Amino acid sequence: MMKVGVPRELSPGETRVALSPESAARFARLGVEVLFEKGLGSNCNWEDALYEKAGAKAAKDRDQILAECDILLRVQNAPPDEIPKLREGVFQVCFLDPFRNKEGVEALRKAGVSAFSMEMVPRSTYAQKMDALSSQHSIAGYAMVLLAADRLDRVFPMMMTPAGNIGPARVFIIGAGVAGLQAIATAKRMGARVEAFDTRPVVEEQVRSLGAKFVKIDLGETGQTEQGYAKELTEEQKALQLAGMKKVCSQSDVVITTAQLFGRPAPVVVTKDMLSSMRPGAIVVDYAVESGGNVEGSKPGEEVEVEGVRVLGFKNIPGRIAADASRMYANNLYYFLEEFFDKEEKRFRFDPENEIYKACLITEGGKVVNPMVLEIYGKEEGGA
Repeated sequence: MMKVGVPRELSPGETRVALSPESAARFARLGVEVLFEKGLGSNCNWEDALYEKAGAKAAKDRDQILAECDILLRVQNAPPDEIPKLREGVFQVCFLDPFRNKEGVEALRKAGVSAFSMEMVPRSTYAQKMDALSSQHSIAGYAMVLLAADRLDRVFPMMMTPAGNIGPARVFIIGAGVAGLQAIATAKRMGARVEAFDTRPVVEEQVRSLGAKFVKIDLGETGQTEQGYAKELTEEQKALQLAGMKKVCSQSDVVITTAQLFGRPAPVVVTKDMLSSMRPGAIVVDYAVESGGNVEGSKPGEEVEVEGVRVLGFKNIPGRIAADASRMYANNLYYFLEEFFDKEEKRFRFDPENEIYKACLITEGGKVVNPMVLEIYGKEEGGA
């Protein structure tokens, strides 16, 4: 029987964890032994006793998990100094960020780790329960609106009082993927007047169904990838998009950007010229700041003033709501492993022909094996 191990997260600023008491109970019902590091759920106010009551076991120390467990569940990749300690052939499942974390992938390859990246879960109906990116984007969409509302110098809803009437705040969401749609829904529930833009006309119906206005900018032929991400625009299309959005930004109290391209740096969709058109005190939240940034002048991990506008470039926004973000991510991991669990034999059987396995596996047997990652790396690592 393979053991599943869950060590504490050591990445700076990471508050989420890869195991919740609920997911621990699910593993226990399967008959899977789970070892966790003491204090694992402290950021989520989950005491060790909750995990033990759910059927997991507290390891005596971190080294026991690394020595005994066949499958390691994490939020972020193992720390660089820990990777050489991992047993050859151990399975690790986490957010690996393989397109930007080439050094980390190389370290896992050298260590002989079979590394799975949760970013690579296919965006299909079948894999929805495992789609960790979507679950975290959903939490982030909600959190970004709260961050903006906390810093804005006015209220979101329309208010009619004896002292006078206050109009609703105007919120502009750029990018109507999972994060954007959740941001739209949250801002609407808070009473704001919401507008949204996306290069994919197919999402207009979803935007309108949430009560927001869809901003139409004629860009010509656009579309989305098989993974559901927006396709990169031509330079001419980008110019048209920026011109169209500048007018909406100038009328907005809050702008939230969520535009990301799968496997590539995020596009700049809000320039300093656009920021200069906004009123002083307006708020812009750049969700894509860690992948290149949507907003000119935004800085990862910082809140800065650009052209009189407060630009929030916070990292790990889902981690600001650690308990629910962890709960959702832990469920994603459980469903991922359940896909490979043989309930009759009570053991994990990783099938190399399984579409989820092939999509998410990055390194195996001392090689980088994922075709998409190999293409990005130029087939430099580990041979083809």
